[in-house]
Amino acid sequence: MRKSRFTEAQIIGMIKEQEAGLPTSELCRKHGLSPATFYKLKAKYGGMDLSDAKRLKQLEDENAKLKRLLADAMLDNVVLKDLLGKP
Repeated sequence: MRKSRFTEAQIIGMIKEQEAGLPTSELCRKHGLSPATFYKLKAKYGGMDLSDAKRLKQLEDENAKLKRLLADAMLDNVVLKDLLGKP
């Protein structure tokens, strides 16, 4: 997955600027991103504090690690079944 140019703190700051009354088009021009990107970030981080965003990132990383572990275990299981000759 591609790393964002903006940190969670910057994203939350942009959302708070927009909620304070700054027009979205001006906000996007100021920070150099498209309105579609802004709305995607707002959908993900809208209503969060910085601590919530950090916890979300931590949970996403943990989830990715667990998915990799599950995939490795499933692959090992398939290899063992093939070695034993059982379908």
